[in-house]
Amino acid sequence: MKRIAILGSTGSIGVQCLQVIQRYPEKFKVRALSAGRNVNLLAEQVLQFKPEAVSVRDADAAAQLEELLKGYDVEILSGEQGHIQIAGMADVDLLVSAMVGAAGLAPTIAAIKCGRDIALANKETLVAAGRIMMDMAKEYGVKILPIDSEHNAVFQCIHGRDKAEIRRIILTASGGPFCHRKDLESITPDDALKHPTWSMGAKITIDSATLMNKGLEVIEAHHLFGMPAEDIGVVVHPQSIIHSMVELVDGGVIAQLSVPDMKAPIAYCLSFPERLDGVIERLNLAAIGHLSFEEPDTDRFPCLQLAYAAIKIGGTMPAVLNAANEVAVSKFLAREIGFMDIPRVIKQVMDSHKPIPAPSIDDIFAATEWGKDAATLLVHDNQGRVGIAHQSH
Repeated sequence: MKRIAILGSTGSIGVQCLQVIQRYPEKFKVRALSAGRNVNLLAEQVLQFKPEAVSVRDADAAAQLEELLKGYDVEILSGEQGHIQIAGMADVDLLVSAMVGAAGLAPTIAAIKCGRDIALANKETLVAAGRIMMDMAKEYGVKILPIDSEHNAVFQCIHGRDKAEIRRIILTASGGPFCHRKDLESITPDDALKHPTWSMGAKITIDSATLMNKGLEVIEAHHLFGMPAEDIGVVVHPQSIIHSMVELVDGGVIAQLSVPDMKAPIAYCLSFPERLDGVIERLNLAAIGHLSFEEPDTDRFPCLQLAYAAIKIGGTMPAVLNAANEVAVSKFLAREIGFMDIPRVIKQVMDSHKPIPAPSIDDIFAATEWGKDAATLLVHDNQGRVGIAHQSH
């Protein structure tokens, strides 16, 4: 039986992860859970899965959870240190890292240092500190198993292959809800949250609509698979049936296909190297009828090119890109800026950053905070007139 801890258990990935675990109780045991402030759902999860410890965002949430679980024997932790304790718990075989944003970085590092294998759904961790994370995983003998459907697909396509056989990686993108929409300036959060094929959390759904999600995935794939960014392509595939492809040196292309259901890559990471039977609905290609592809329009959706620029510059720039995007998306969801202001804010923050070429983990944390502060400052000036001070080191 595999013992599991989950960072972000009340989010979309965390909930689906627990659904898979619930279906195969003889194979998995939940040891620990962490969440933000959704204490009601977390309390339900505790009663159902009986973890030994849980962690929430802050002391107030911890007090609320304690009241909900009065008389129930479970250790309740809080704050970043609480999440780090959950990540480093003994007698855990696999940590599911599914917290949203840069908040997942420190706990995931703690888990790696404890020799814990990682099922990674927090792409921002590799975007901000990919080189450090992968070097550390190698040092501690830790497997990084990607939950993202695209990277999970690539992982399946290349598993057991020599790297010399692989010419390039092709990530597929649904194109989001606005692939062919002309007017992008008038898009509202309600519009952007209506994804045509995937059911995801709010932040990743907005990232999908701007194509930033695909940009972050290019950076993630660069680190996960050791491929140069120029050998990682993106193609729009609205049906979301092919989750990614790998082109081999002889011209052959291997693809991984399934219905768009995140429980498939989640289950593969939980059970690796085995496969679970009957996880999702079987694929009926005749019923689907056709699969289509097109090039992404980076003039209308500039976030993808901003991500390529960040990985080309390297150093702390991807961390700043990620931090600025987090702020811009949150401000868009709060209706403080427009949809097309998201790439504008990110670009201005990137243009104002002086990257450190070979950063330490402390440099990554500092650049992340700088990027958030710089983006917030820009948004507060709703005309974009306030300049951003260059980061000094």
